[in-house]
Amino acid sequence: MAELVPVEPFDIVVFGATGDLALRKLIPALFHRWCDGQITEDSRIIAAARDTMSDEAFRELAATHIVDKSMSDERRKSWTSFTQLIRYTALDVSRDGEDWNDLKAAMDPNEDKIRLYYLALPPSIYGSVCAGLARQSLNSWNARIVLEKPIGSNYHTAREINDKVGEVFRENNIFRIDHYLGKETVQNLLILRFANYLFEPLWNANGIDHVQITVAETLGAGKRATYYDRSGALRDMVQNHLLQLACLVAMEPPESLEADSVRTEKLKVLKALRPITAATVPNDVVRGQYQAGAVDGEKVPGYAEEVGHDTDTETFVSIRAMVDNWRWAGVPFYMRTGKCMASRRSEIIVQFKEIPHDIVGVAKGTLHPNRLVIRLQPDEGVKLMLMTKDPGPGGLRLRYVPLNLSYAEHFEADYPDAYERLLMAVVRGNLSLFMRRDEVEAAWRWVDGIIQAWDEGQAKLYGYQAGSDGPTQSALMLDRESREWFDGLSR
Repeated sequence: MAELVPVEPFDIVVFGATGDLALRKLIPALFHRWCDGQITEDSRIIAAARDTMSDEAFRELAATHIVDKSMSDERRKSWTSFTQLIRYTALDVSRDGEDWNDLKAAMDPNEDKIRLYYLALPPSIYGSVCAGLARQSLNSWNARIVLEKPIGSNYHTAREINDKVGEVFRENNIFRIDHYLGKETVQNLLILRFANYLFEPLWNANGIDHVQITVAETLGAGKRATYYDRSGALRDMVQNHLLQLACLVAMEPPESLEADSVRTEKLKVLKALRPITAATVPNDVVRGQYQAGAVDGEKVPGYAEEVGHDTDTETFVSIRAMVDNWRWAGVPFYMRTGKCMASRRSEIIVQFKEIPHDIVGVAKGTLHPNRLVIRLQPDEGVKLMLMTKDPGPGGLRLRYVPLNLSYAEHFEADYPDAYERLLMAVVRGNLSLFMRRDEVEAAWRWVDGIIQAWDEGQAKLYGYQAGSDGPTQSALMLDRESREWFDGLSR
């Protein structure tokens, strides 16, 4: 059973504390770690935002996202004690004034204490925040800054942001967060590959036919519509989440699980991705936008109707990517992500090649290739699909069945969610779960090629009904190569 070890005392400043990310994810994550004894009483949580309010008013606001009627009395007592760590300070990060002095006064003056600055803010103002911290000499040697994705909107803006942050913080004190890297099943992928001899000899173009990576959401743009209309699925999901998952599948064995060893191997994958150009984008990329339909029996308006104007922003994208190196020559990586899809799921599916000769002599189509299914959400787990004999009389019958590792069934204890784990990793200074600067910029270089191709007119936008699996053209992209998308845990 995993042991939860307390971390050193720390001060964390959550910039943008009244926003959705802070209230729904960050404050609850810190509270849960408090309940499990990982956060000590001499830590401080400083909530910073432009709104003027008292400490108690912010605590009440945070409580609306955590405290409910079903909460036990013990948990309520824990919440009451946890709120004593929270202080609120009004701060307009775009201005240099007394607000910054108030922030400094709220923090422990001991510069040796660990300081965390979480920027739950638009990336365009990361530089302003860092400059403000520097003016107050709050970038002490033990200070760490957490940057939310996406960092920039292309390679050039990402580089500019990285430059500005790098002027104030050393690279080893910058934590570029992708919450997918904090998921148990994602971390377990490296152990499955490199701690089990079963997989690694086959983990290449000789043994694998193709890889599918799917991140599907049933929700629409909703409250994020204003942001999303400037971003779209490619920038919001592919440049970070999907490419990071592809890197973990495709990377070479690192020298160790130390941060730079892992991140260097991921960088090699990003550099080996075959560029997608205006000439290849019609065959290798499908853009889509959801139209009116129904998700889980509920009617959903089309994206344009939701946003309030006609727009060519994509809410779905599927990509056929190739990694041009010895290990993966000729093996396509199919990636797709979309909103208002038929089901919510994030999964990696590694399909092995078909057996070279059928000794069973059964009808064509009865034999299926082995398939490794790694489900990130919901129902985290791993399945290895195998062919076996169906027991009983009446002749030889085959069945396609899973060897199933369900986290819910095999691990009784609750374990921290992604944000909880990543926040504690920042306190410990563990960079292995975070992206390095060159990774972010390399990912943007590859994505920029697709964006440029779209800008050159190769950007046909296909509609798909809300509650479906995306545009028909996405299925046709695989059908041209005699393959198909599938839901890994239902087949």
